[in-house]
Amino acid sequence: MAQDILPVEARQAVEKLGRADIVIGIPSYNNGRTIGHVVRAAQAGLNKYFPDFQGVIINSDGGSKDDTRKQVLEAQLDASQLLLVNTPLNPVHRLSFPYHGIPGKGSAFRMIFQMARDLGAKACAVVDSDLRSITPEWFDLLLRPVVHRGYDFVAPYYHRHKYDGTITNSIIYPLTRALYGYRIRQPIGGDFGMSLPVIETYLKRTDWETDVARYGIDIWMTTIAVASGYRICQSFLGAKLHDAKDPGADLSAMLQQVVGSVFGLMIEFKDVWMKVHGSRDIELFGFRYDVGLDPIAVNLDRMIQAFLRGESDLREIWSMALSDRTLRELAVLARAARTAPAEQFRLSDELWVNIIYEFASAYAELPAARTHLVRSLTPLYLGRVASFVNETREMNASEVEDRIEQLCLMFERLKPFLVERWGGPRVDDYTP
Repeated sequence: MAQDILPVEARQAVEKLGRADIVIGIPSYNNGRTIGHVVRAAQAGLNKYFPDFQGVIINSDGGSKDDTRKQVLEAQLDASQLLLVNTPLNPVHRLSFPYHGIPGKGSAFRMIFQMARDLGAKACAVVDSDLRSITPEWFDLLLRPVVHRGYDFVAPYYHRHKYDGTITNSIIYPLTRALYGYRIRQPIGGDFGMSLPVIETYLKRTDWETDVARYGIDIWMTTIAVASGYRICQSFLGAKLHDAKDPGADLSAMLQQVVGSVFGLMIEFKDVWMKVHGSRDIELFGFRYDVGLDPIAVNLDRMIQAFLRGESDLREIWSMALSDRTLRELAVLARAARTAPAEQFRLSDELWVNIIYEFASAYAELPAARTHLVRSLTPLYLGRVASFVNETREMNASEVEDRIEQLCLMFERLKPFLVERWGGPRVDDYTP
């Protein structure tokens, strides 16, 4: 039985409403500048695409110091501008409550999911609160596959700037794809649709007080849906324009929590992913089109210097995870980087995949060292991002996607060596 974590005022709201067909959840923390637009898009989406359904928008707030909750409750929509074919039968309710527990997106989702379950919702969508490109159509694309096509989990598929989402592109997408065999392009995209059975599966789990409470929630949701055998698909949402950051800025907390969640789930679902070979496409809904994207500035020198400091200061920790050969290759790379121009820095796909697989294995083998291991991965990640920036500087979006595909294939090619280290069939010694 899932634990009841609803605040008193949220419980009272559920009892007053009684039921809802669709719940849209929006986590927030100091998003007063953008959340009003997101709420209006959600209202419009429910009115336009689900006029016969009872819809509820729930803002789960982390104690914002600005006017975030006020913006949610006062967001106004002029329905006359929507050119609705059908008049909505039910008003869209807007609710906003502070969640309790560990501060973070996962804790916010936990409250949303419990309210959706208690309201008996057929489907639930969650979206980020800092989105500038969100439209009413997003909610049709995230919810319709669940409501009308029998899917249980809808992942987003969008166009992003080539330097936005570097954790996804360099680690999470290729690793998740190689492990579980599904090409889910944005497994930590932040905007998802899901069925009631999936929500019930999430709520029954006991790991909500871990990194799942923070940045680890998105990959946790995606992995559990895939590994549990639910029907999954993707929907093309267009551009994702949000408050993106320089990939060389301090994303270490996010990296550690997301990667820690992935590695932890690898232990839990070992019997699932060790049997998977290769990967396959999954259903993609929506009309794909090209979009303009906001530029993202990157600081190449800062990323390379972080890598060099790590290679100098973290060798002892790295040696707990990395093979002698991998350590030698990193030492050679660092020596060259100290004298060569920054634009020549390259960390190969093969070396990078070996690093990730060796860290994942050490995470499973050395429980006492997990926190130190995951923290020490940050400078290696920054080195990989610096290499990616150098390789793709002159590439267009299609060429960048081809480059990411090459990395994914390397993850799949080297997976047998990961399986062997985790107790699977032995592979002939690898010669690069």
